[in-house]
Amino acid sequence: MTENRKTPAPQRRVLDAGALRALSHPLRVRIFDILAQEGPQTASTLAEILGESSGATSYHLRALARHDLIRELAGEHGGRERWWERPVGGIVYDSRAVQGSPAGEAALQVAVAEVHRRRHEELMEFFSGRIDREPAEWADASSSMTSGISMTAEQTIDLIKRIEAVIDEASETYRGQKGEGVRRVSVRADVFPLKNLTTKKEAAS
Repeated sequence: MTENRKTPAPQRRVLDAGALRALSHPLRVRIFDILAQEGPQTASTLAEILGESSGATSYHLRALARHDLIRELAGEHGGRERWWERPVGGIVYDSRAVQGSPAGEAALQVAVAEVHRRRHEELMEFFSGRIDREPAEWADASSSMTSGISMTAEQTIDLIKRIEAVIDEASETYRGQKGEGVRRVSVRADVFPLKNLTTKKEAAS
């Protein structure tokens, strides 16, 4: 039997220069990701997962907390160690938020590059081999799709909003669900304009 808990759809936070600088270290991006995927952790549990010292993970946890990217869980767990969690809600990497700030733009590039590197690494690890070792039900519940569609900017924005609505609905419906057969599932939607390869050729003809 599974448990469901519905809550209002969380807002997405546009990261400012300070938050982006906090996420410009690859290990902090990894910690940020683990807290979302695995739930609350301590510096020691993160050190074990990452193969780092607890001193290093503690330092990076504090750096993330200073910009409200994570928060301490007070009284939620026993023991003397501090437990940390990632607040519910999405984040947005928007270049307009750091436009004109060389440090902010550099931090954005590092954070976005690390996020996409990890996405690609996870995708390749699953589809290049692990899918064959998964139970049939989970292999059938996996998909990787790409489609090129000719649309205007307005039509593309409308599509993005509809995709976001579907993902937000699923996130709200299944948030906090526990029980037999429940696993964390990565849901990704990358929508962006492709480079126009024919413009120059058409203009010259």
